[in-house]
Amino acid sequence: MRLSLDILSVDRSSDEPMHRQIYDALRRFILDGQIAPHTLLPSTRSLAEDLRVGRNTVIAAYDQLLAEGFIEARTGSGTWVAPIKQARTNTPRTKPGCGARRLSTRGETIVNGPQPPRNAGVINFHPGVPETASFPFSIWSSMLARNSRSRDESLLVFLSYAGHLGLRATISSYISVSRGIDCTPEQVIVVTGAQAALDLVSRVLMDEGDHVWMEEPGYRGAKSAFLAAGANLAPLKVSRRGWNLSDPNLPPPRLIYVTPSCQWPFGTIMRIEERLELLDIAERHSAWIIEDDFDGEYRYRGRPVPALRGLDNANHVVYIGSFGKTLLPALRVGYLIVPPELVEAFDKAVSITGQFAPLLLQATINDFIKQGYFATHLKRMRRLYARRQANFVQLCREHLGEWVTVTENDSGMQLLASFKRPLNDLDVVAAAVKEGLDVQAVSIDYHSTEPEHGLLLGYTSMDERQILRAVLALRAAFMRLDRQ
Repeated sequence: MRLSLDILSVDRSSDEPMHRQIYDALRRFILDGQIAPHTLLPSTRSLAEDLRVGRNTVIAAYDQLLAEGFIEARTGSGTWVAPIKQARTNTPRTKPGCGARRLSTRGETIVNGPQPPRNAGVINFHPGVPETASFPFSIWSSMLARNSRSRDESLLVFLSYAGHLGLRATISSYISVSRGIDCTPEQVIVVTGAQAALDLVSRVLMDEGDHVWMEEPGYRGAKSAFLAAGANLAPLKVSRRGWNLSDPNLPPPRLIYVTPSCQWPFGTIMRIEERLELLDIAERHSAWIIEDDFDGEYRYRGRPVPALRGLDNANHVVYIGSFGKTLLPALRVGYLIVPPELVEAFDKAVSITGQFAPLLLQATINDFIKQGYFATHLKRMRRLYARRQANFVQLCREHLGEWVTVTENDSGMQLLASFKRPLNDLDVVAAAVKEGLDVQAVSIDYHSTEPEHGLLLGYTSMDERQILRAVLALRAAFMRLDRQ
């Protein structure tokens, strides 16, 4: 079978090279079945004359098709279309739910969980978002540029997948003073954020079907990581008064997930007797405690509460920290502090999962801390957030007192707004979006019991004018619901 040449053409006004146009057209015709297998193609000279292009242009197109297996050259008899299976372009697409193609069970768990709103271009009360306008970008960019020009081997290749050796040593030294944790640099594992740390923990320390005590209510990101790994979640019930560690319905745990320095979402601080009891429980069951210290650096009265890991004589605690709240969320750099016997396992796991952070960012964070800029920035943010919290609470009392109760907290970057009347927080969220405001419902942080309804309001990223706008928008949302 010979090929009819009128199906090929080139566009001389196109920016695409002519040899590429010929290649693309022939490739498409072969895949679509317009040119059948075992069809004899024109010689390069003949096709070049017909298309009025140079012969080398056609040779380049044929060479690419030959390299990819679309055509084959037969000695003495020309160039032929290879006997390949054509694409079934006319086959109807599989309807959703009726074919074999579907998400995995893990994928379904990940995508079907409740998510807080994230709408671009609106006012937002997103919890855990730091102030960025006051960040020392000029200092940071200077350090980053200097590291970018460096040819130091430690910045060009991963000498250790567990992290930049300098940053691991700096974190080890810093965390001892700031959070009361005594550890070696080898115990510090640097990853791409706290969520990556949770994913890594669930891969390394638990098997499918293991029981995980999960705070109820608790951080949905941790819940998703554990569920995706096949955990059986057992609700560790938390109230504003503390953690119910003596609940007889709790099964023997493999992992226990807690946020003891500022419980999510209540903001409660775990008392020393609860911390000691939790360590006893972990030792008794040979379980691991996962301490998520997501914003423990921010305490506005007195010194930050020491981490649970600092009390861990039995080495049952895996500590998770992040620079997303103290520096910039977009950095995506966090870390774990693991017991000595887990160092080798986590080092290897990071190399396999690819959760290691870019070395340039790690080196720049290291410089930023070692040269004192991190401590200065953190001190400035603590003072700023304390002022903003006081102002925010006052505005809530003035403008939202009819609907919610918002009280100050000694720590954290968000406050809980409790409803004064029966309201569904998802209805409030929907009404708020219509007023150009994103707010986060508390009910999405429950996974096993009847949820409490309320709002988790982040205030740290907004100045006084923006906070007032957000509060008035939330007031308009409540008024909208009242009119329904």
